[in-house]
Amino acid sequence: MSVQTQLTKGKIDLKGSAQIVTEFFLYGLNSILFQRGLYPVEDFDRKKKYGIDVWVSNDATVKDYLQKIMKSVEEWISAGKISKLVLAIKSRESRETLERWQFDVQLVEEGEKAKGPKSEKTLQMEIQAIFRQIAASVSFLPIVEEKCTFNILAYTSTDAEVPTTWTDSDPLHIKNPEQVRLRSFATDAHRVEAMVAYRRDPDLC
Repeated sequence: MSVQTQLTKGKIDLKGSAQIVTEFFLYGLNSILFQRGLYPVEDFDRKKKYGIDVWVSNDATVKDYLQKIMKSVEEWISAGKISKLVLAIKSRESRETLERWQFDVQLVEEGEKAKGPKSEKTLQMEIQAIFRQIAASVSFLPIVEEKCTFNILAYTSTDAEVPTTWTDSDPLHIKNPEQVRLRSFATDAHRVEAMVAYRRDPDLC
């Protein structure tokens, strides 16, 4: 779903905003998996999105897993039942969390809405900035030298309808992490703020 198709009379409605945010999550998570080397380069295809090149997994298992997650996420965003989405990268051997990518989702306050609808160009530029930061993260994140896996966590309201495919999990926090706050973007209905926390390099502590 393109950003353009979500514009209704110059303003993005709640449903359209939920679709934009969900689509951002889908491409964002794919980009993190690619940039952090969790799967071989040949397991990804390059695609033009948001006016830039993004990388998307072509692995059937990963694609199916992410699509199922995004289905629930879009419903929760539309209903205002989710506050954050987290991608945790963990060591396969020790199960320790090495990186924790967090995306906070908030409803745009009425005062911000009063400023008028955001242009498609402005929204695209804000999203581009986050993807460029994800790509640039290799410059400051520790090299991932061990085999890793990942988990996706959703922080939902207690009254949210949760499919049986989701299970309770601990927050997968990192002890004494380094944290880097990334750019944010906002539609006319939602604001998404991003950050990454990572384990300190023990050789530098």
